[in-house]
Amino acid sequence: MVKRGIVLVNLGSPDSTEVKDVRRYLNEFLMDERVIDKPWLLRALLVQGIIVPFRAPKSAEAYKTIWWKDGSPLIVLTKQLQEAVQKHFDEPVEIAMRYGSPSPKAAYDALLKRQPDLEEVIIFPLYPHYAMSSYETAVKYMYDTHKKYGYNFRLKHTAPYYNHPSYINALAESMKPYLGEAYDKILFSYHGIPGRHVIKTDTTGCHCLKVNDCCNIASKAHETCYRHQVFETTKLVAQKLNIPENKYEISFQSRLGKGWLEPFTDVRFQQMPGEGIKKLLVLCPAFVSDCLETLEEIAERGKEEFLHAGGEAYKMIPCMNVQQPWVDTVVELVRKEM
Repeated sequence: MVKRGIVLVNLGSPDSTEVKDVRRYLNEFLMDERVIDKPWLLRALLVQGIIVPFRAPKSAEAYKTIWWKDGSPLIVLTKQLQEAVQKHFDEPVEIAMRYGSPSPKAAYDALLKRQPDLEEVIIFPLYPHYAMSSYETAVKYMYDTHKKYGYNFRLKHTAPYYNHPSYINALAESMKPYLGEAYDKILFSYHGIPGRHVIKTDTTGCHCLKVNDCCNIASKAHETCYRHQVFETTKLVAQKLNIPENKYEISFQSRLGKGWLEPFTDVRFQQMPGEGIKKLLVLCPAFVSDCLETLEEIAERGKEEFLHAGGEAYKMIPCMNVQQPWVDTVVELVRKEM
């Protein structure tokens, strides 16, 4: 039998809500060349000279509104997912964050402590969709750390699972309890990315955002196209739940600058009431664990924006977190790699 370990990889979080910890986290996050894909010197000037000094205090205040007694919601929920997944495996399961703690090295060392003759580690990115600023950078970071420290075990990683039946089922199950309520529209709010990232990850070099209706025309580019994959997730979930096309739409949140995928979530919050959409359900399928972008940006700030614009009822559907269908999905996809 191959001696294996499993690592669940998530985005990460500051160690606390103190400005110094938030500043350190934002510096690591935004200096990633796959997040802000500018030359290093320009990136450093933007991040360390402009963005972080102004953003860190505001982000620290935002984190304070959603911080739990046990710490960052994302970290707490990822640990809970680890515990739930571990119940299904004899192999050790650890977690790592792309930014902050625990690091990939900490995860690998913890696996070795539990399984000294480790031969193979399966990496499970907690990102359903491929994007260079999420899935790609997380996987690369895990491999770079493995190479840097000369670990003897080999690595494998799971592919994006945006259209996998088990993921679609888990997402649909997380929505079902909220669909009995009266609503005018369901908004699928995905994390935004710059359009140039879609073009950069196009392995064909000639399809994404270059061909009319590119997301609906079959292409090998779709294997690494975030835009196509979020459209596909939405379509499959809507079909599974029999949601009519006129009852849902897609938007993109958390933008940083110009040229990002549209429509923008915050803009739609302001527009929808004027279009007769008074009762709104919102979910964030790009996130499997609730975090700042769901709990503060959508559940708090988004609700305020929508109601202020004339909306009457607003509810955010929580992420899948540690719901059993999601745990079962993780277990199934990891077993597939074994």
